[in-house]
Amino acid sequence: MNAQSNTPDGWQHRPRLFSLLAGFLILAAGGLASALAEDTLGEVTVTGSRIRQDPLEARAPVQVLTSADIEKSGYVSVADYLQQLPISGSAINRTNNTAGNLGFPPDGSGTSTGAAELDLRYLGAKRTLVLVDGRRWVRGSSASGVSGAVDLNTIPSSAIESIEILQDGASTTYGSDAIAGVVNVITKKTYDGKLNLSAYYGSYTQGDGAGTEFDLSWGTRGENSRILFSTSYADQKGISSGNRTISRFGVPGLPIGLSSGTPQGAFFFWDPRLGPQTPDNELGLALNNGVLNTGQAGGLPAYNFNNPCSSDFHCFSNADRYNFQPVNLLATPNRRINLFTKGEIDLAESVLLRATAAYTDRQSNSQAAPEPLFFGPGGAGGVWLENVVIPANQPYNPFGFTLNPSNIDTIARRPLEAGPRVFAQTVNTVNLSLGLDGHFNAGRQTWYWDVTGSWFRNQADQRKTGDFNARNLSIALGDPAVCAATPRCVPFNLFGGQGTGSGSITRAMLDYVTYIEKDASEQVLTDITANITGHLFDLPAGPVGLALGVERRKESGDFTPDAVVVAGESADPPASPTHGGFTVTEYYGEVVVPLLKGAPLARKLDLSGAVRTSDYDLFGSKTVFKAGLTWSPAGDLTVRASWSEGLRAPNIGELFNTGSRFDAAIADPCQGATGAIAANCATLGVPQNFTPSTQVGLTTGGNSSLLPEEAKTRTAGFTYVAGGIADRIGLSRVAMEFNYYDIKLTKAIQPVDASNILTSCVTTLDPFYCNSITRATTGQILRIDNRLQNIAGINTSGLDWSISLATNPGALGQFRFTWMNNQLLKYDERVPGPGGIIVRTDRAGSEVGIAGRGFPKYKSTLIASWLKSDWEVTLTNRYISSLHEPCGGFTSIFAFIGFSAPPGPLGLCTNGTSAGVFYSTGNPGTNKLKSEIYTDLLIGYSVPLQKTSVKLQLGAQNLFDRETPVCRSCTINGFDGTLYPIPGRFIYGRVNLQF
Repeated sequence: MNAQSNTPDGWQHRPRLFSLLAGFLILAAGGLASALAEDTLGEVTVTGSRIRQDPLEARAPVQVLTSADIEKSGYVSVADYLQQLPISGSAINRTNNTAGNLGFPPDGSGTSTGAAELDLRYLGAKRTLVLVDGRRWVRGSSASGVSGAVDLNTIPSSAIESIEILQDGASTTYGSDAIAGVVNVITKKTYDGKLNLSAYYGSYTQGDGAGTEFDLSWGTRGENSRILFSTSYADQKGISSGNRTISRFGVPGLPIGLSSGTPQGAFFFWDPRLGPQTPDNELGLALNNGVLNTGQAGGLPAYNFNNPCSSDFHCFSNADRYNFQPVNLLATPNRRINLFTKGEIDLAESVLLRATAAYTDRQSNSQAAPEPLFFGPGGAGGVWLENVVIPANQPYNPFGFTLNPSNIDTIARRPLEAGPRVFAQTVNTVNLSLGLDGHFNAGRQTWYWDVTGSWFRNQADQRKTGDFNARNLSIALGDPAVCAATPRCVPFNLFGGQGTGSGSITRAMLDYVTYIEKDASEQVLTDITANITGHLFDLPAGPVGLALGVERRKESGDFTPDAVVVAGESADPPASPTHGGFTVTEYYGEVVVPLLKGAPLARKLDLSGAVRTSDYDLFGSKTVFKAGLTWSPAGDLTVRASWSEGLRAPNIGELFNTGSRFDAAIADPCQGATGAIAANCATLGVPQNFTPSTQVGLTTGGNSSLLPEEAKTRTAGFTYVAGGIADRIGLSRVAMEFNYYDIKLTKAIQPVDASNILTSCVTTLDPFYCNSITRATTGQILRIDNRLQNIAGINTSGLDWSISLATNPGALGQFRFTWMNNQLLKYDERVPGPGGIIVRTDRAGSEVGIAGRGFPKYKSTLIASWLKSDWEVTLTNRYISSLHEPCGGFTSIFAFIGFSAPPGPLGLCTNGTSAGVFYSTGNPGTNKLKSEIYTDLLIGYSVPLQKTSVKLQLGAQNLFDRETPVCRSCTINGFDGTLYPIPGRFIYGRVNLQF
């Protein structure tokens, strides 16, 4: 056996050892304990049911997190904390958040710079329902689309008392979107007249990514009224991609640039003086460094068509490629101001009036490298740039003939003179809510009722600088006489280069061809709910519980792109407006029937059922059902099982998006094709030995004929809450929970996979597929058109289990342990493949990459705390099992830029010991993202004062500076930011004051 103690991946059996370590710590403490409240609570409403119940006998798996848990994590954003939980999947955050320079996702949601969402069960954030105090929260606005998910940054973080996460489907209780689960944020109810202040600061040891937060809350009460006010300010600084090794280059560990859009220009064309337009006759040139095209007599770069790679030009090579990464951001800067207030008035002994108001202002920025301009049919730059004509007498044309679509393949230039593309977003969220709570007696039964009306508006505005007007570019590159007759037009110097560094593109040129892009989006939610719950009558085993309710909800959304973008004149990916909405009226009912009580092996046995009918004005009515069984054979053990149906109505972006585009790397089957495939490619007009596209524009749009997604969920599990046994073994509390889930999602909304369309076209020549593909005369794919459909399916299953314990306080203090786990057993995706055959892919244990989505088979978090007197020390260990990603998909990209590799398919993979190694791995080849453990440390001290409470905290995230696994297929910064931390150690401190 080889010694591996010095290699980060040498711990080959970490999942087993991690479990054994956790078990040892628990046993060393003497047994099991509970994080539940010690006191016996009365009946309350628990997330997952409207029927009041004993929270210790919840009929559904609910994980409860307190504001203290969030505070001890050291995260400024509540979303960052929730995304670290084992039950969390992959969702956007500060490190996995594109700005729209690559285009927009197909569901019309846009790219929400600075937003943060939560995904449960890896089913996507739009299939996780987010509530605040049991009521829906408005979906996010991104200023580039209409999102189908809630941006958690819009929820006032300083007002959070606790968070309840329902790990079960709940469409019967809450309606649409609750397929993967429900996140219910509970706001504070402290009206004690005390003023609470908190200040936080943290930074990476590299000196960047600083975070600052200030919180203030105050509550007071009168004889018949109560009021709470809370405000917070958070400022998280950005991090440049160039400041970390993993993100410094487009390919981690490979110090090269990838883009042919270079400051010196890349010119691929056919000179008509050199013969027919064959692949062998195509020129690929770049301007020599230091050359400056002035456009004046004697100032044009020297070009010799008899020897093109001479004089002021040289043959384009990999060394010319531009590295855009140092200009991009690894983490987006984010500033938030939250205001929250709630009040209550006792109108009568049994009637309460309550009101809530919340406001959030978020300022977020993202940055991308200066806009690369691509001209000609092979550039896929849109109709204006693909059809550009540059006359021979254009002042800066050095080639002596007219360049047009018939002789241009691709001409590229990255004008550094314009500066980076900066996406600045302002998002304002307003919530107003008014409601009545009350109760009354009917016979011997008490009934509780509530009526609530809520109004939300989420409005986003985005200003993008560094953008180019493609129409104006074509005029500035065209006939000089036309340009001279056009107001403000100045001939554009596309062929100028950077010279000594200042560049050849003047301010006057930029003023005509650039513009400030202004986009806006808005979502409005109006929601009226009424609920009543109580006991119908008594059975021998107990009262029959009932809950009934009605909800009327109206949602509307708009996305208004800049007029230049709508007109198709932007040089960046196009976008189209979105406008629409829907109204739904819903009725629900829940019942709990006690079957047995106090019987042998049946201390309690309950049967529950629920039904909800949702009547949408767009696609009619849908009814879902749920049934569950709760069995408590003894006082400490509760076993439960449930079966439920769920639905997710298509959101506004999916229904009404009129068109969007996203650029992706897709291998072309015609590259190097032989036999029948080569013949089919020839029929499609693809020349032999053509150069494939490095990125393909995928265009899609909404579909007003979409139907709701449907789901069937099965769960089974148990909760063990120790009673007297805890004291007998020296523990103060004990709890164990185990849950199995199986979710089958059908009619899932997505477009047909673009690579399947391409493969089906090439193999069958079926017009059904081929009509969706547009190729240039050079054979390169310009775009693939597609629309959203109810075509996909997902079947996922897994296990969740947790153990919590606490010892009795003693001479050594008190020890507390919490161990949370998720085992992903299966994640099968089913989509139509070539020829209509259903293709099944099991994602468990794999990394998808392009969208930053990993599916670890095992995730685990162990939290160990020691408390003594005024001190508290908490150590958190988070484990993520290894992932595998295919890397054969990079073949076309790296073959295009000319990398040599050993014989066999090109695989951009690790060799097991180091990153950035090219080697032949077989088809398709895989890269392993090794398993990792990340450790966080918190030290807290409460200063003993009489009238003022002062608490000091010092902490470190990624205490041991563990590395972040390289992701070869991830298009953002070389790692999956939804799973792994930003490389580096983060140190922070917090001060809490209470007066």
